[in-house]
Amino acid sequence: MTINKPMHNIEILSPARDHIIIKGDLTFSTINKAHTTALKLEQSAPSINIDLQQLGKIDSAGLALLIEWIKFAQASQTELRFTHIPAQLSALTKLCDISEIDLFNL
Repeated sequence: MTINKPMHNIEILSPARDHIIIKGDLTFSTINKAHTTALKLEQSAPSINIDLQQLGKIDSAGLALLIEWIKFAQASQTELRFTHIPAQLSALTKLCDISEIDLFNL
């Protein structure tokens, strides 16, 4: 018998103009097209801190979403800084042969 853990939808919280908190799972089953443009970079500060401490599961779709956000930020000349990067995301970047240091500006 397989017991599935409940899926936690994504919440993108912005308690401050330069601070974003990501809650929930960043997975293929929780991400939709609206999440791609959810950061609203045109209204943001020149630098944004993205806190991943409350991130649940993440898969390759979640990593792809973070990469899209990084591309949009670069196009908008906005610096993204990621904090509290979970071990699962670090392992995923290594598996995909992506430099975590370059990707997340560590």
